[in-house]
Amino acid sequence: MAGWEWDESLYAGSAEHYARGRVAYPPELADRLASLLRLDGSGRLLDVGCGPGSLTLLLAGHFAEAIGLDADQAMLDEARRLAVRVGMDTTRWVRRRAEDLPAGLGAFRLVTFAQSFHWLDRPRVAATVRTMLDPGGACAHVHATTHRGVAAAGTHPRPPHGEIDELVRRYLGPVRRAGRGVLPEGTAGGEAEIYRAAGFTGPDRLEIPGRPVERDIDELVAAVFSLSSSTPHLFGDRRDAFEADLRALLVNSSPSEKFAEQMCGIAVDVWYR
Repeated sequence: MAGWEWDESLYAGSAEHYARGRVAYPPELADRLASLLRLDGSGRLLDVGCGPGSLTLLLAGHFAEAIGLDADQAMLDEARRLAVRVGMDTTRWVRRRAEDLPAGLGAFRLVTFAQSFHWLDRPRVAATVRTMLDPGGACAHVHATTHRGVAAAGTHPRPPHGEIDELVRRYLGPVRRAGRGVLPEGTAGGEAEIYRAAGFTGPDRLEIPGRPVERDIDELVAAVFSLSSSTPHLFGDRRDAFEADLRALLVNSSPSEKFAEQMCGIAVDVWYR
């Protein structure tokens, strides 16, 4: 990600689409983490880059308090709304960049990064997070793809992801967009080296298999707008035209307006202080 810098427009306009467009993390993810780390309802959780609280709310019941941290106020507003809807009153939502940590937030039994670490100053944030862990605390890095699957599953057609990608390129150009910048080579990898350099040990890896899902047109449209590379503001005054073309493409691909696919498996690397 050389030359790319974070800016506040990275997910501008995506919050209202995220919860509907992304496939939810399975309950098994929380169960497996709780078993590995012997979570018992005590201690505190910090979910860094929490978005609309997708992982925060899944894990919150295993802690006395859960804090979701994100730089996007609209994401936090959506997280707050969803927390009220599910009756989760042990959550708190903090608007800060991860680079602002520790930000007086205290110590945590578990810190999580779910589809967020690659946007951060990773060496700096990893080193800081390690100092925020309780003795025996852990950091969980969730590797997941929740906006699209990998294969057909079920009686409905698979979503036409290749054609959707091509439509986005027709409107936004051939190079992946990200906020005010571009990512011609995609997001960075090599997380293990960064955690080890920050002083973590591990990891223990949890593997959660993918599952089949059925999705409708509204969910797939929301999935596209949930992405940093096709967040609504990037289309400017062509947003409505793009959505019309996207919906027409999806109807043409499945007259029943239903789709099915197998989601990718999820891997969780658990690193220890």
